[in-house]
Amino acid sequence: MAEMVGEWHEEFFRGLGLDLWRQMATREQTEAEVDFLQTTLSVVPPARLLDVPCGNGRHSIEMAARGYAMTGVDITDELIHEGQGKAAAAGLSVDWSLGDMRKLRFDSEFDGAFCLGNSFGYLDDRGNRAFLAGVSRGLRPGARFVLDTAMAAESILPGLPEREWLWVGDILVLIQNHYWAGESRLDSEYSFVRGGTTERRTASCCIYTVAEIKRMLRQVELQAIATWSSLDAEPLRLGDHRLLLVSEKL
Repeated sequence: MAEMVGEWHEEFFRGLGLDLWRQMATREQTEAEVDFLQTTLSVVPPARLLDVPCGNGRHSIEMAARGYAMTGVDITDELIHEGQGKAAAAGLSVDWSLGDMRKLRFDSEFDGAFCLGNSFGYLDDRGNRAFLAGVSRGLRPGARFVLDTAMAAESILPGLPEREWLWVGDILVLIQNHYWAGESRLDSEYSFVRGGTTERRTASCCIYTVAEIKRMLRQVELQAIATWSSLDAEPLRLGDHRLLLVSEKL
């Protein structure tokens, strides 16, 4: 049995790993996702919303521009500082917090929350459950939570390649995958190449079925109300590459 890679996410988004992440999301994609959030969370400005993990705040900043009171939490200091700079340059106010998504300390403060960008599953099982519990504690009754992941079993396992090459902007990426079926965990070795520079990273994600995620949500008083595969609210089918799971605080 392989040991789960520890706090890999704390170091993954640095150097070429961070540059890769920056190049993956376009302005058009961010605007489309924020349009989706506005509709799905079903709240109007100046509602208070939680974005976790927020990265460099691409969603928080756009939501703030539309009048929402945003709080963004992330563990990567470089991303928080980048978000602060972008918000200040745009004349927008976002409440930034450098912190661990497992240790949220909010109490019935938010009218909605979201976890976009495939960040769910980065932690071990206990950490993932602590994250969901923290989100739930921070929500007011009736508030909605949008969870976005490509790591649901129904999405990632059909057709999972052992190895794949792809270009992301000017970075060539080699991904080597190993799925530990007995542990429901996917370990991935990444090689990033740009010019004469090569960097390597390791990721380790818990893989849950959609039903398991729904049960995890229900255990922390979040009731699943929709499972979609796209921003157009298409129903989820086996092999769809994205899960958008919407839940509501009981």
